[in-house]
Amino acid sequence: MDLSLLYSRRHILADDDQGGLLFIDYVEGLSMSDCESMPAEVRDRLRSIPAVHELLAEWPVMKAAGDAGDTLVREAIDAELDAERAAIRSGAPARNKRELALAIERRCHRLSLPTLRPAVNATGVVIHTNLGRAPLAPAAVRAVTDVARGYSTLEYDVSTCARGGRKEHAARLLRTLTGAQDALVVNNNAAAVLLVLAAHACGKEVIVSRGELVEVGGSFRIPDIMAASGAKLVEVGSTNRTHLDDYRSAITPNTAMILKVHPSNYRIEGFHEEVSVAELSALAHEHGLLLYEDQGSGALLADGVLADAGEKSTSASLCAGADLVSCSGDKLLGASQAGIILGSDQAIATCASHPLMRALRPGKLTLAALEATLRLYVAGSDTAHREIPVLNMLSGAPAPLERQAKRLRDRMLRKLREAQCEEAVELQVVEGASAPGGGSLPTVELPTFCVAVCPADGRLSADGLKRAMVQEPDTPVVTRVQRDQVLFDVRTLLHDTDLDLCASALTDAVRAGLRR
Repeated sequence: MDLSLLYSRRHILADDDQGGLLFIDYVEGLSMSDCESMPAEVRDRLRSIPAVHELLAEWPVMKAAGDAGDTLVREAIDAELDAERAAIRSGAPARNKRELALAIERRCHRLSLPTLRPAVNATGVVIHTNLGRAPLAPAAVRAVTDVARGYSTLEYDVSTCARGGRKEHAARLLRTLTGAQDALVVNNNAAAVLLVLAAHACGKEVIVSRGELVEVGGSFRIPDIMAASGAKLVEVGSTNRTHLDDYRSAITPNTAMILKVHPSNYRIEGFHEEVSVAELSALAHEHGLLLYEDQGSGALLADGVLADAGEKSTSASLCAGADLVSCSGDKLLGASQAGIILGSDQAIATCASHPLMRALRPGKLTLAALEATLRLYVAGSDTAHREIPVLNMLSGAPAPLERQAKRLRDRMLRKLREAQCEEAVELQVVEGASAPGGGSLPTVELPTFCVAVCPADGRLSADGLKRAMVQEPDTPVVTRVQRDQVLFDVRTLLHDTDLDLCASALTDAVRAGLRR
């Protein structure tokens, strides 16, 4: 046999004469020099890799094919055999047929899982952008489910039995809660900024303080979005200090608006000065201009930790004279991803009639979740804080958090004992600090309690445990590592089932680490 064709066996699927699928083995050649340079034992281990048809006959692979289908089985076999050959060439022992079949089954299962799926947030970051930002209130989840399972009145007016519009589904509640003359919802706050600028300032000048030319998540920058809208940026002041006269001296006949941007994800402290919304409003209206404030995170209730941090509500900006205010729906408000625009009748009507509105409009699921969340605000502050997860987590007191951390530790200990690996790690309830997240309240730390997991066996590491708890379970458990400890922050554990998922993920990660 030609050794140059021996060591890189692969497989493909092809059509048979009856239109079915067949596994066909083929080989990719290695150079003779590569083969000759390999130790004999490595060549022998490579030869020992089972053929594809042998693996297909193993029950775990047959079961995987029945559960997930031939396509995923093909992908899993290909990936697992590639990994096996690479491992052997790096010196690892060859796995037997049964071990490979079980590995293929596990890989096939992972491939069959949705890429977008539930996760457990044990990081302590309340509005975690990577983990979907604000979790929805139970009422919002029910509203989404009810609307999603069938037809809805998205654009049907029940009062006239004729075509209606989707704008009013949330607008009425937003008017009630903020005092705005009118409101408009788009698919996120970046879209809101784009729409406002395009509708009111395309081809004209917009004055912005240099200290407010922010960059937020996903490299979204105010100057870039302004350029995309067709508006011309006019920078005034300096990074740390901007005065009212700076704005006044920049006004020209081509000026359309003054834009004030909430810093959201950072704070300037020390030698710092900015102009208030009330002062900018008076200046803008004196010259027949619009004042627009991009509030970023936005908040309908500026109480508790928000008040302590100096955060103001959207209604406060409107009362101070802003013609337009925009904010996100899935940050401090605690609803679905959305951009909310509040303002005067005329200013909102101009945005609503702009051609971009069609491209930026929200879908029925967004509106259902947002409307249900807004109804919780209408029911009162106590209801909102109790039912809306973001508000509940931000206001969580230390004492209940400590009790929750102790419950989590106890469940972890019980699981570890059952798996006979409790000696491999040390568990301790410790004080810590959570973060609001999502670019909100950047200087605020929330006192919390965590379960700290410290590896006591040299085969384990904090980073390895963290990675395993994300990559191996069907429901990833996301934690943070600090000083060689894995921290489970209970502030962001939403349900009692989250405690069980954390305990199981840790136990499985420890057990797998000890086997390596």
